[in-house]
Parts: sequence; C-alpha cells; structure tokens
Amino acid sequence: MILTVTPNPSIDRTVTLDSPLVRGAVHRVRSVSTEPGGKGVNVARALTLAGVDTVALLPAIATDPIVTALRDAEVAFVCVPTAGAVRSNITITETGGTTTKLNEPGAALHAQTLQALTAAVLEHAERASWVVLSGSLPPGVPDSWYAEVVALLATMDCRVAVDTSEAPLSALAAAFDRYAPDLIKPNAEELAGLVGSNASTFEDAVAHGDPEPVVAAAGELIERGARTVLATLGAAGAVLVDRSGSWLATPPPIVARSTVGAGDSSLAGYLRAHIAGADMAECLRMAVAYGSAAAALPGSALPSPAQIDPDAVRVAPLSLISHPTHS
Repeated sequence: MILTVTPNPSIDRTVTLDSPLVRGAVHRVRSVSTEPGGKGVNVARALTLAGVDTVALLPAIATDPIVTALRDAEVAFVCVPTAGAVRSNITITETGGTTTKLNEPGAALHAQTLQALTAAVLEHAERASWVVLSGSLPPGVPDSWYAEVVALLATMDCRVAVDTSEAPLSALAAAFDRYAPDLIKPNAEELAGLVGSNASTFEDAVAHGDPEPVVAAAGELIERGARTVLATLGAAGAVLVDRSGSWLATPPPIVARSTVGAGDSSLAGYLRAHIAGADMAECLRMAVAYGSAAAALPGSALPSPAQIDPDAVRVAPLSLISHPTHS
C-alpha cells in the first residue's frame, strides 16, 4: 500500500481559456473542471487509476466537498477531523499550456489536529511500502513538520518520499544529515533554491543537451545526506540521481494543455514502477511518461495507464558520481 499525506488539501477548480490571459480584460471560458486536489491527493488519484493500492490521508470534516469528490473518484481515503473547510484553488490554463494558479493558504490546523494527523501517519505507515508527504503546509503547522515526520518514520519498515517547496523544503534539507527521506522530488525552481542557483540555468542546460548542472546540484544534496533526487524539469524531462549514478529522461514532443498535476503524476509514475520492482532507469522512464501524459491532458485531469507511453521516453545513463559515505 502507498500512503499519501496531504496536510493542505484543496478543491481544485480549473478554468480553460481559448485566448491568452490579459490582466483587466474580460475572458470567455471554454471549460471548467473541479477535482479533489492537493499534491498528495493527486498522487493518490493517479495511482488509483493504475490499480495501485493507495490511501490518501488528509485533514477534513466528513461533510467537506472534498470527501464527496474523493468518493466519486473512487480514491480510498482517511480524514482527520479538523475545524476549518478545505481550501479552494483556482487554476487558469491558456492555449499552449501556460498555467496561472491562485492558491488559498488553507485553514489553520490547531495543535490538537496536527497531533492527530501525525499519529494517523504513523498508524497507517505500519502497512505502507511508501509514505508520500506532499504539498504546502497550512497555517499553524511549523515549517519543520515534514522533517519531524521523516524522523519519526525512520525506524519503520517503509520508504518515504517528500515533494514540497519553500520553507518546508528548506527545513527538510537542513535535517538531511540526520534523517533524510528515501526520495525528494524538486522541480527546477525548488532544486535551484536548495543549492543557490537559477532554475532557468537547469532547464536551458538540459534543453541544450547538458544535464551536468542538474546532476551537480542533485549531487550536492546527496552529499548533504539526501538518498535519491528526482528533479523534474518540465518539457526538458527529468534527472534522477542517487549514490550509484545518474540518469536523464527526455519526453517525446507533446502539445501541452495544462501543467496542473504533472509533477504529482511524475511522482506517481516513479512509485508505480518502483513497487513493481523496476530499476532506477525504468522508474525514471515511468515518471517522465506520467508527467508528459498529464501535461497533455486538459485541466486537472490525471493520466490513466492507457494514456501513458513509456516507450516514447528516452533514458540515458550519465556519469557516475562519487560521494562521501554518511553514517
């Protein structure tokens, strides 16, 4: 079973336009879709479509609209009761796939609710092969919460993946030398923030056939204690780095329709391949196939197995990197 944890879930409303978004203008909407969201929920949705045993854990009251939406999507879930309503996020997608997101901060989690959420993570992790900690943290939750949960899970028989950003990611990275997750999945901007670089440098370098800047940045995180880094780079593909080596995956050309959930789909693809026993190169191949398929779909739709094409993804091993051994 894969357990996904989404401390700041959302109802995601995606508005699709036929023309570029212009500030102050009146736009005609082509379509609107509404889905249960939050990064961990998206991972759970994609894995559920693939028939993978998955449970989504999130704070929500039983009458919240996200509960109905999860049931409609046939996603298995566990809710930790909380006082506030799940936030609503708005995504505007334009022709060509340009995406603008308006994300609410979410309802505050009080100390008692956070304690119950932490306890629920540990309880359900006992039968999980992977625990996925994903997304932003709502008001009231300390930036260090993901790092604290990773430390609590360190003695359990499960792997841990984390996909977050900004202060929670920085707090997680600061603890790599003590307790590091088995996998982190930064995008170009998040990776750049961790190593003091520029996101466009990574994407441009890979687009021109030079993944070395990304490999070097991921290698720096490995030296600091991270175990595996899956760096997603949008249309440029993704780089996977661990202590045994590094790989670059390049997606096929697609017509991008929406980037909503593409990174979450990449993580779902990696996990789906990993639990099936695939090697690192094939895990990366599946991750990029999933992310590419998601970007080709409208709104916040996530790909089913029938919509992905792993054979169209090119994977190349890169030079091995050496790192000092961490205790």
